[in-house]
Amino acid sequence: MVKNKSCVSKDMLEKEDFTKEDTWRIFRIMSEFVDGFEVLSKVGKAVTIFGSARSKPDTKFYKLAEEIAYHIAKAGFAIITGSGPGLMEAANKGARRGKGLSIGLNIHLPCEQKPNKYVDMVLGFRYFFVRKVMFVKYAKAFVILPGGFGTLDEFFEAITLIQTQRIAKFPVILFNSQYWKPLLEWLKKTVYRHGNVNQKDLDIFIVVDDPKDVVKAIKKFYATR
Repeated sequence: MVKNKSCVSKDMLEKEDFTKEDTWRIFRIMSEFVDGFEVLSKVGKAVTIFGSARSKPDTKFYKLAEEIAYHIAKAGFAIITGSGPGLMEAANKGARRGKGLSIGLNIHLPCEQKPNKYVDMVLGFRYFFVRKVMFVKYAKAFVILPGGFGTLDEFFEAITLIQTQRIAKFPVILFNSQYWKPLLEWLKKTVYRHGNVNQKDLDIFIVVDDPKDVVKAIKKFYATR
């Protein structure tokens, strides 16, 4: 006996809606990968810049982020950021000032993050892990400016992928030694001393303090390749 549709509860309808199942979610994930690959594969050489979304335009690091991106753009690289405010905005601004392509990979959050006004090309993502693949796959280098959990996440994921040889080595550059000093001391005095990493692992990344040295480091790396 088939029940009248009007008798089917809302909960049952939602339960039977296959578009809410994990198997259907795979298609969303696939579509984000396909869109990202199709768009970014045509960009050419690019550098991904990470940093705090909370830095204001009148702060030191905002101005330095803009300067770094400017010099990278002048060297012929597109700039990729997370498209948000703070140091992401500064980097996109610097890219535009340097007449380079300014790309933003936006993430859909409960508190919506809107792409900043300096982005020339924006891609939206629902899934963090898909977005992170795009950051890595099309970048010739990572530049890590002062930031919080998200910035640290991107830094550690990049050096882990290089350490485990899941991706080829590429420049991972921490900017501003003073900001990163406590973290680097912990890595050396605690993690290294306990034998959890070796010296080769600590050489995966470098630290610089001058915006122009960021470009020099990238060029030096690829000069021998």
